[in-house]
Amino acid sequence: MIVMKFGGTSVGGCEEISRVVSIVRQKLDRKPVVVTSAMSKMTDLLYRIADSAENRQEEEMENLLNELRRHHVEVAEHLLVNNVDIMLETTSRLNEICDELESFTKAICVLGELSERSRALIISNGELLSSTILASTMNASGIRAVLVDARRMIVTNSNHLKAEPNIAEIESRVPRMLESECQGADVIVTQGFIASSTDGEPTVLGRGGSDYSASLIAMALNAEAIEIWTDVDGVMTADPNKVKTARRLDRISFEEAAEMAHFGAKVLHPLTIEPAIKKNIPIYVLNSKNPACEGTSILNNVHISDGVKSISYKENILVINIFSTKMINASGFLGKVFDIFSDNKVSVDLISTSEANISVTIDDGQNISKVLEELSSFATIEVDRGKAQISVVGQNLINHPGMLDKIFAPLDKERIFMVSQGASLINLSFVVDKEAMDSSIEAIHNAFFGTGKGK
Repeated sequence: MIVMKFGGTSVGGCEEISRVVSIVRQKLDRKPVVVTSAMSKMTDLLYRIADSAENRQEEEMENLLNELRRHHVEVAEHLLVNNVDIMLETTSRLNEICDELESFTKAICVLGELSERSRALIISNGELLSSTILASTMNASGIRAVLVDARRMIVTNSNHLKAEPNIAEIESRVPRMLESECQGADVIVTQGFIASSTDGEPTVLGRGGSDYSASLIAMALNAEAIEIWTDVDGVMTADPNKVKTARRLDRISFEEAAEMAHFGAKVLHPLTIEPAIKKNIPIYVLNSKNPACEGTSILNNVHISDGVKSISYKENILVINIFSTKMINASGFLGKVFDIFSDNKVSVDLISTSEANISVTIDDGQNISKVLEELSSFATIEVDRGKAQISVVGQNLINHPGMLDKIFAPLDKERIFMVSQGASLINLSFVVDKEAMDSSIEAIHNAFFGTGKGK
């Protein structure tokens, strides 16, 4: 059994969904479970619907709801035109989903109040709509597809918008449910991203969470492989929008993939790797627009060579410098500092310390006013904004002579604000001015991979 996840651009319209059906048809002998994202741009549209409801902008909300309904119904009618019975059944279900959403958002609009629970419920509809169309299209093409509601399988805590999965419950529910409900099916179709709490409340796994859903389902089923189908040929040595000579990587380790995702690479959700590691399930990143391409294999590190694999980045970060002589020879100081970040739910990325100074990076946009206030009660605080973070990722970087020279020699004219190398020896990260980010990424990439065309 394999788990195949298709992202929003892979199910973005009629042509794309038809291509997905063709790809899945070639894998029927491997008993695929297909996990789908919402159609491209539809989750953004649902966020806008939620915002307009909260702000009591009823006319705008209704226009957006009509756009959502029209888009999905038109795609379904086009794909299913040759099977009227399935088309009528499918469009009826799509309208039912949209009717329920409209009733709910109108109530929100009257109240002018939107809870996290309500927002989670609204933004869950994209996957419900896309999976309905995908399963129907498969059935109309002769593939016996059974649609299963992921909210009955993926159980989480009550953090509605960034839920944490209950692994034990998922491992119990998924195989039991699929075995009981999917006898005789060629394909099981379900949704990514959406889930429910142990109390049955609507939750979601956070932006990009469909990858995570696929990995959780694969873990529960002891699947032989996870295929992440997207719109690029695999994991690249750098963002091709930043570096035109970026090339596809044939294979990387689980640990390298996790570091790349955490430090800005957008091909995978950062949490996707953990369930796969637990069961040692290989992940393949593939291109639905170019299915003949071999993509990138993500495997146990015993199969992976050492060396730099990718240059990742994060834009819009800030550096907080914390200085206090009370740090010197004092136990518990670091704990006090990071308790403040934790209590205020501010996520820290890089950390660098000296005898009397702590420097951390965080994504800009987080509310840090309370953090700064509490830290200022016992330390001197400086905040540097307008920064970017660059990460060089690869196995056993420290074992390669000349590594630092290759990274920093091309940046001899740039200001480096902070450097951090993890004990894992798998990434080296540093901070530059945001204006210097693009040129710095390209210069480092050229130092390691040359200036020739990628594969």
